[in-house]
Amino acid sequence: MNRIGLFVIVIVAFISNSFAQETANHVIWEPTFKEALEKAKSEQKPILIYFTGSDWCGPCIQLDKELFHTEKFETFAKEKMVVYMADFPRNRDLITSDARKINKELSKKYKQTSFPTMVIIDAKGNVLGQKNGKYMAEYYYPFFEEVVRAFE
Repeated sequence: MNRIGLFVIVIVAFISNSFAQETANHVIWEPTFKEALEKAKSEQKPILIYFTGSDWCGPCIQLDKELFHTEKFETFAKEKMVVYMADFPRNRDLITSDARKINKELSKKYKQTSFPTMVIIDAKGNVLGQKNGKYMAEYYYPFFEEVVRAFE
């Protein structure tokens, strides 16, 4: 009887976890910077470039969970911005060599020196705002809103 009960609990947990993953919030990061630029031009939105070390930067990993995986950010991003992740992972298999090259060029162009860094640009590449370092997630929204409001 204990084995059957345990089996039922495991199955219920598995189904619940699967359902939770399907309904979780997901920000759709543009796969390439070129596509981010094209989308920004066509939708007349600014681009958020998020410089991260996704597999080694502790503050970046925490920010990813606390900011980018929230319904509030997902809604804001869909309505107001195009988002591109300029990732610098230690595991080189996580991004393509082309992405690595583009990300290095973006880092140099926008003078990115720390992780995490967020740079918001227009479709012409002009900087609209920049925020370096990790803050509490709610501190990013005034920054996003101010930059987007000035853009519109």
